Amino acid sequence: MVLDYYNLREQPFGATPDAAFLFSSETHREALASLLYGIKSGRGFIALIATPGMGKTTLLFRTLSKMEGVSKTVFLFQSISTPLDLLRTLLHDLGVEDVPADLVELQAKLTEVLFEQSKRGERLVVVIDEAQNLDNSVLELVRMLSNFETSKEKLMQIILSGQPQLARKLASPELVQLRQRVSIVAHLKPFSSDETARYVNHRLKVAGYSADEPLFTQAALELIAQQSKGIPRNINNLCFNAMSLGCALKKKEIDGDILREVIADLDLDPLASIIASSEKEDIEEAEIVPAKSKRRAWIPRIALTVTALLALSVTPETESSAAAHVNVVRANPIQGTAPASRQDAPATPVLDDEKKTPGVSSAHPPVETEAPTPASDAQASTPPLQNEIVVTPGMTFSQICAAAFTTCHTKESDAIRQLNPWLTNSNKIEVGRVVRIPPHPELSKVAKPSVKPPSSETPKEVLIQ
Repeated sequence: MVLDYYNLREQPFGATPDAAFLFSSETHREALASLLYGIKSGRGFIALIATPGMGKTTLLFRTLSKMEGVSKTVFLFQSISTPLDLLRTLLHDLGVEDVPADLVELQAKLTEVLFEQSKRGERLVVVIDEAQNLDNSVLELVRMLSNFETSKEKLMQIILSGQPQLARKLASPELVQLRQRVSIVAHLKPFSSDETARYVNHRLKVAGYSADEPLFTQAALELIAQQSKGIPRNINNLCFNAMSLGCALKKKEIDGDILREVIADLDLDPLASIIASSEKEDIEEAEIVPAKSKRRAWIPRIALTVTALLALSVTPETESSAAAHVNVVRANPIQGTAPASRQDAPATPVLDDEKKTPGVSSAHPPVETEAPTPASDAQASTPPLQNEIVVTPGMTFSQICAAAFTTCHTKESDAIRQLNPWLTNSNKIEVGRVVRIPPHPELSKVAKPSVKPPSSETPKEVLIQ
């Protein structure tokens, strides 16, 4: 549809290297002349080096087209991983059907083919494209191919074409012998603004554009030169999309506004930012999901633990105290068993410096202090247990403290921080973290236990607050 709209025979800005569209810029003319001179003078090795998108392959096709009828040409561009791959591919392209498998046999077969061509007066020109991707072992075999020669001439001319990485490889100490054999090095440089405009109009003319007015305005051509940085492949992409948009908008002229819209559409930076932001959100969500899953996994454990506490520890006197802690996860990491009943509760602890009174059992000393409150009795009858709370979104430190102790003062806060050394900033608690909460008896580890003075008639007794 675009070709019909602009009266073109073929696509002027295609993605394939078509030698018919080769634009003879100053840099391309010099490179073409260097390649042809190196081949005709039998220099052996020639290198063509340029940045991606500069039209190396197109120039190579033009070079080989000028050698038709004079030399036999082979163009190697597929992946070559080993020296064996190189020799097999070369012989296959030369028309050898039964390709040997052994390296020595492959070299012997190639020598035979080359001498037969020499007798017929034919030269062999081998082009290896994207040579920067070749392993050093393959490049070393390429160097050895230059030894195929007679006393008067080389039997094979080799063109190594590649990106600037190829120049760095040839300059390395490992390939110094190959570098010494490369007698001609051709380069391709980006177009100037004037060359960019002539390049665009040249390709349009080759494709059949014959209107009196230029298809691209001067403002559009300036934007193309600026945005493409003079690289032909970039120029082709901009012009192709500009013509497609111009056809959709029914514009017979491609102006600066259309180019600016195309440039914005081809700009990958915003898309890259969106993708990076999306990936970041996915990572953050992945970090939160395990915490939620962990919290769900605790639900049945919470239910079972609380049920066991209610069944074993709750009496009519302690029912109100146990209800205050129903939302706290309770487990015993030391013993690994359910809480003991009131009958199994340990005796009231006795300080080491207490003196036993004759006739009184030390296991059950009489108590003359005031009767404990139901809540205190429940705490004394229940072994110290390890409590844990899983932090949920929006939960604060104060809420955690209040959930464990009903009220939250300095003593309770210090007890929580003592069991959680990582809790340095109570304003920032990660969702999914498990906060260890001491039961009420654990507070005695923070606050010093108070001892009631002994009576003159009864044994001493310790009151744990």
